[in-house]
Amino acid sequence: MFKGKAVKLNPDTTDTLVGEGSSFEGKMKSEASIRVDGHVIGDIESSGVVTIGENGSASSNIVTRDLILAGKLTGNVSVKGTLTIRSTGSLIGNMSVGNLLIEAGGVFHGNSTMESKELTPAASKKNGAEAAVSP
Repeated sequence: MFKGKAVKLNPDTTDTLVGEGSSFEGKMKSEASIRVDGHVIGDIESSGVVTIGENGSASSNIVTRDLILAGKLTGNVSVKGTLTIRSTGSLIGNMSVGNLLIEAGGVFHGNSTMESKELTPAASKKNGAEAAVSP
C-alpha cells in the first residue's frame, strides 16, 4: 500500500535532531547524521556524523563515522573517522577512534584505542622503520 523506492540518505546531511528541552530513550540508528541538543538515553548508530551540542547530553554507546562532542557523553564510542572533543565537551567512557582531537578544556576519562593504519613494507622503509614479516 505504501510501497515506494528506497531512498539512499546522504550521511553528511542531518536527518535526526533531538532538540533542546527534548529527551529520547531508546536505540537510534540512521544512515544520515544525528544532532543531539537535548538528552538521549540509549545506543546511537550513524553512518554520518553524530554531534552532541553544548547543551546536549547522552548516556549512550555510540558507533559512527565522526563524532563532535561539545556537550556531555557517558558511554563508550567507536568512531571510524575523527572524534572531536570541543572545549565544552566531556566524554566519560572508553573510545576506539581513527583520529582524536581534544580542544583545551575538553574532558576525557576512560581508556582509548587508536585504530592504526597498517604500514606496508614500502611505507615502513620510507619512514625508516623495519617491517616485521610473519612467515
